[in-house]
Amino acid sequence: MSETKVSLPAIYGIKAGMTRIFDANGNHIPVTVVKLIPNVISQVKTKEKDGYNAYQVAYHEKRESLLTKPVKGTLKKAGITQNLTHFSEVKVETAATDAVGKEVGLEEFPANTIIDVTGTSKGKGFQGVMKRYNFQGGPASHGSHFHRRPGSIGCRATPARVFAEKKMPGQMGNETVTVQNIQVVEVNTKDGYMLIKGSVPGSKNGFIKIAKAVKKA
Repeated sequence: MSETKVSLPAIYGIKAGMTRIFDANGNHIPVTVVKLIPNVISQVKTKEKDGYNAYQVAYHEKRESLLTKPVKGTLKKAGITQNLTHFSEVKVETAATDAVGKEVGLEEFPANTIIDVTGTSKGKGFQGVMKRYNFQGGPASHGSHFHRRPGSIGCRATPARVFAEKKMPGQMGNETVTVQNIQVVEVNTKDGYMLIKGSVPGSKNGFIKIAKAVKKA
């Protein structure tokens, strides 16, 4: 931990979109562009007081007129001058109480780091089983009367109910999704962006969590 910045195993950014780059051998690499935004420690949770160690991170700045009174109070208590509106917790092994008000650094995420990225997937509304779960569907010929329906969803007298988690039509997307073990290609703090190999969950301008991979060192 430095005097002005704190190193955490996770940071928050904004998905700016996708593009491609070429390596030294001319190989084409698809990348997701992540806009780097300030992450500031707004509160410290300790095991003695809260039962676990964690840092509350504030991010996403808006104009002051859009802040609620509770948010203003939280920022004022932490001594944060930016008008940050989003708050998330990052659990750590040990937490320093003097970290409040300090910005989160990017020392944990140099190029070639393996990371897990979490975001909210694109919402696709109410969908049927063919689109939602890739069901095959019935015959497409005339007179079938069974084209895109789910079919039978249970038995008769036994067990006389539909089991929980049965794959049926419903809301698709708009849920928290994590993509594991993808690679950081480039980090440019001067221009404020990070390049991640491949795609990540969510739409443009959506918030994503970038964390150290849990399955790969």
